[in-house]
Order: sequence, then C-alpha cells, then structure tokens
Amino acid sequence: MKIKRPRKPAQPVAKDMVRRSVASSTAIETGQSVKAVEAKLKSKRNKFSHLDLSA
Repeated sequence: MKIKRPRKPAQPVAKDMVRRSVASSTAIETGQSVKAVEAKLKSKRNKFSHLDLSA
C-alpha cells in the first residue's frame, strides 16, 4: 500500500533568488566573490532593461 503525503505548495521564485543563484554559480566558476558578481549583475540592469529574467 502506498502512503500518500500531502504536497507542499511550490514556493514562488523571486528575481533576487535567481540573481543570487546565478551570481553564486558564476563566482564558483570564476573564483570571484559572490558579492562582487551580484553587484555587477545589479549594475548592468540598465544595459539590458528590456530583458527579463526567466523565473
């Protein structure tokens, strides 16, 4: 007999969470600090303001 457990509702993904995960994976690959990469992503926001992050 299978036990059915109630599923937890999916947590919505915020743009800040996506930006943080991109910054951390980039920092691991490049050897930079996460804060530096995250700051670089935030500062380039004006250059690509017409594009949205997929969430």
